[in-house]
Amino acid sequence: MRLLLLVALMFCGAAARAQGPDDSNNRTKIVWEFTEALNGADGLVKRLPGGRFSLAAGAETDYFIEPGAPPYEKANAPLLLLTVDNRKPFTFSFKTTPGHRVKYDAGMAFIYVDEKHWLKFAFEADERLNTRLVTVKTRDHSDDNNHDAIRSKSVFLKISSDTRVVGFYYSLDGRRWQLVRVFKNEYPPEIRLGVGTQSPAGKGNTAIFDNFSLTAESVKDFRLGL
Repeated sequence: MRLLLLVALMFCGAAARAQGPDDSNNRTKIVWEFTEALNGADGLVKRLPGGRFSLAAGAETDYFIEPGAPPYEKANAPLLLLTVDNRKPFTFSFKTTPGHRVKYDAGMAFIYVDEKHWLKFAFEADERLNTRLVTVKTRDHSDDNNHDAIRSKSVFLKISSDTRVVGFYYSLDGRRWQLVRVFKNEYPPEIRLGVGTQSPAGKGNTAIFDNFSLTAESVKDFRLGL
């Protein structure tokens, strides 16, 4: 738990910097910290200079429930989470730089309810080692979708909810956002938001995270992500 606490203190101290490109507006900021670590994530965190941290995943770590055959179900990737009131709007964003050593290595954002109900938004290496955005909606089984391929080593990920719908967005500069997917917000009043790292087909993967922001407003335009 000590490493998790260090990460939480780091975020609280960096809250003013975390807004990045949106510093000019006066959105309400939420004072927040990660309060839960799954699959030993608190022991896999390393604090880095410049308000960053890394999160390491071991071999064959994943969150996925195969809808077809052969059967495959894993929920062992490390996650750092915080509890959010889903009855109120929110926008959560950060930048991630995964290792991408082999296929399916990823740094990711999460909406987590339980092991069989969650949303994953990943910057992932595909079967051809193209790095792309991937979304996975899981309700007992996983609905897996590949999206835009991008050549950047890092990407900004954003999740926003107005309580009715949830939008997933990515950006290369933290200013211009591209819609990836919109979902109906059919989740309980209390959910957990967070970050994770995975290496389903590899021997391990480390992703770097920084530029965190969590605000008590949704985006105004769910198509533009602004």
